[in-house]
Amino acid sequence: MKTTFATLLAASASLVSAIPFSTESKTSLLNTRQACENTATSRSCWGNYSIDTDWYETFPDTGVTREYWLVAENITLAPNGYKRQVLAFNGTIPGPAIIADWGDNLIIHVTNNMEHNGTSVHWHGIRQLGSVEYDGVPGVTQCPIAPGTTYTYKFKATQYGSTWYHSHFITQYADGLLGPLIINGPATADYDEDLGMLFLSDWSHTPTSVLWDSARQGGPPTLEGGIINGTNTWNCTGSTDANCVGGGKKFETTFEAGKKYRIRLINSAVDGHFQFSIDGHSLTVIGVDLVPLVPFATDSVVISMGQRYDIIVEANATTADYWMRGGWISACQTNSNPDEITGIVRYDSTSTADPTTSSTVTVGSNCGDEPLASLVPHLSLDVGTFNSSAVTQEDLSFAFSSYFTWTINSSSLLLDWTNPTVLRVFNNESIFPTEYNVNPVEITAENPIWEVYVIQDASGIGITHPIHLHGHDFWVLGQETGVFDLSTSPLNLVNPPRRDVASLPGNGYLAIAFKKDNPGSWLLHCHIAWHASEGLAMQFVESEAGIVSALPTASVMTDACSAWSTYTETEVYVQEDSGV
Repeated sequence: MKTTFATLLAASASLVSAIPFSTESKTSLLNTRQACENTATSRSCWGNYSIDTDWYETFPDTGVTREYWLVAENITLAPNGYKRQVLAFNGTIPGPAIIADWGDNLIIHVTNNMEHNGTSVHWHGIRQLGSVEYDGVPGVTQCPIAPGTTYTYKFKATQYGSTWYHSHFITQYADGLLGPLIINGPATADYDEDLGMLFLSDWSHTPTSVLWDSARQGGPPTLEGGIINGTNTWNCTGSTDANCVGGGKKFETTFEAGKKYRIRLINSAVDGHFQFSIDGHSLTVIGVDLVPLVPFATDSVVISMGQRYDIIVEANATTADYWMRGGWISACQTNSNPDEITGIVRYDSTSTADPTTSSTVTVGSNCGDEPLASLVPHLSLDVGTFNSSAVTQEDLSFAFSSYFTWTINSSSLLLDWTNPTVLRVFNNESIFPTEYNVNPVEITAENPIWEVYVIQDASGIGITHPIHLHGHDFWVLGQETGVFDLSTSPLNLVNPPRRDVASLPGNGYLAIAFKKDNPGSWLLHCHIAWHASEGLAMQFVESEAGIVSALPTASVMTDACSAWSTYTETEVYVQEDSGV
């Protein structure tokens, strides 16, 4: 159903793995899950819970704590056969898989062993209900982790599904500081095996920290190629470049005829859109971001930066080798080798042949999302009533001083890493300096539940922006080209798509709604890494008084800030971007 605002006012096996240390308390509920066991033929079950459980209100308390250790470091790798300096967690790209069950507690120790860089880790899409200090945004929820120090993140998995963790410090994730985060839970369709996360990334032979000098002048650089789950090939034949060492490999996975496989897609590009497909196979989409969907069939999936899609692929093709295609959308951003971003699906694990298959999918020019009509949440939740005072409308534009910056409501985000917003709130300091780009969100008598936010692209540039909100899933009320009008623009209030990344169409608008149910300072930003560094971001400071009451102590922040302040006295590189 669509309505105008005027009407509204009237009315297990993983592709990458790691082994955690796990402890289970005597109060664990895992033993009670026999009420509805999750198996290959009953994926909708989850113990005393199910796919029908409203996880925003109800979630298990397993009593299990899963503990992980991540080490960020500068190393040299050749993910595609071209050697370069990268940033990596625990020596690999992607980093180790963090895996938990719905309702588990997570403790993750992050040590920064990089010599001249701070860092932080954001747990993308995780609600962080009651744990805003662990959202991982420098200048918002913490100071950066100084070299040689460790920051311990603690939070409960109140949601389930497919997501990722990544550095939120400058453009570090584009150089390899990222990894899979999987929360096991029920699903809307049955499958035999879970193949884990599949990362689709663009990739440069030059570190993005070096490319930033040119990118911030306004034109995004063209990267050399891409990698799938951290690997690909590069032709070094005849090259005199000492860094062109060869030895790269295509990502491969093996299907067994007759089985159904779950693949968790993620677009982790710095600036690129994909239209993913597998030759000779159809896809059944069962989830978007961390929201289970009413399943739908398709031959390809359009996926923008930061977004995830859970798909099921049935191994029903003739026994052979098949190309898995990233499907780079060149209409959105250029790439030097877009057709080479591929992997291989084999039906015979002993085969070493390159596939000879062809694709029936024509990569289009959609720089946005899958059609909203396809993204129907299984758990049906409507948007309740609100009046015009709940609606904030802001324009996206740009400015150019020493470098190109994006602006929201005439302000470009610029954070002070040494004085994060949440700590300012705890210390009862002002949180509204212009450059912090803060929008206060409070529960009021007029609008006790809903916050509605509309971004209008008034830049005239016409670029589509993937917009990510921390701390919440949001309801996508409207997503159109043209100018938003509060009284006439159509808004979908009946079980609209819910997700944590949605596209703002070029020369159009994105209208979202979220519940005011999670006190904290939550970043909203474009997930094109260059654009976030160029200030395309703002903060919702939600229920300010509730932030303080939810924080028993600020010591986790103050200790990190003290270490960071000590480090900055002799730092080599100073802040050159927005801070995120």
